[in-house]
Amino acid sequence: MKNKNKLILVLLAGFVGLQFFRPEKIDHGMRTQDLVNVPKEVNTILRNSCFDCHSSEANLRWYDKITPANFLVNSHIKEGRAALDFSKWSSWTKQQQNSTIYYAINKILSGEMPIPSYAAVHPSAKMNGQQVKILKNYALSLSPRKVADSSQISSAEKQYNSWIKGELKHPTVKPSPNGLQYIPDYRNWKAISTTDRFDNGTMRIIFGNDIAVRAIQEKKINPWPDGTIFAKTAWKQQMQKDGSVATGEFIQVEFMVKDAKKYDKTKGWGWERWKGNDLKPYGNTPDFDKECVECHKPMENQDYVFTSPLYLISQLKKIQK
Repeated sequence: MKNKNKLILVLLAGFVGLQFFRPEKIDHGMRTQDLVNVPKEVNTILRNSCFDCHSSEANLRWYDKITPANFLVNSHIKEGRAALDFSKWSSWTKQQQNSTIYYAINKILSGEMPIPSYAAVHPSAKMNGQQVKILKNYALSLSPRKVADSSQISSAEKQYNSWIKGELKHPTVKPSPNGLQYIPDYRNWKAISTTDRFDNGTMRIIFGNDIAVRAIQEKKINPWPDGTIFAKTAWKQQMQKDGSVATGEFIQVEFMVKDAKKYDKTKGWGWERWKGNDLKPYGNTPDFDKECVECHKPMENQDYVFTSPLYLISQLKKIQK
């Protein structure tokens, strides 16, 4: 019994001693104002589930302040603010606000947010089905969709069929300002994912070359191997009379080319984009790709890639069942 009591005293003394070691102090008491032009119920959901790590307002519980838990909590807050900080909402353009809402809701829908380990000890951060529905309906309202008329449908079908047949392959497409060349045969690659940009009424199809597909099959995608290339096509969404959504006007195609050494200054990726049917290169200067890197910065821990391959998602669902 004496030995047991000694062990308890030693452990208690060690625990007390740990409390003298604290993480770097970060600001967390400043109240973040409600997001302007956002419905009250949406503000309430975001404040309860997101603001602790994604704003200057962090409601730390007593157990969040105990060493060593406080080191983990501080790390979550720093990483969360770096990826998304709602305290900056009022300084963003309307387009950036809309895309932020889209980004946040997609993270919630995919189950990535709130972080499961965080939600386990902060149950109030968890969202129920009704709350998720409210957020998604709000995002849909940011870009209301109108039913397309017969001429718009006919024009879109003609353009899409031309794309399928390869008639939009232009042999004289100019290179991107940073020197990357257009890749005309991407449409013959394997489609690895799709995204619904309900914040701006567009849909995307993401294609991967053979190296990307093999990396997915071997589950070696973080980091992606050199030689990986993604092609992301963007189309306007077109609402049919029966409520279904189809591809409308072609908007652009973007490429990400992986070469960790060659593209070291742009996080290991070469970035390029061509817009419209005439495939006009995007950007006015060679360093236009800085904005691409900035846009993908929230995905730094996933090799700057937003795409979640459908193959891996289906495998994960099988495991969960």
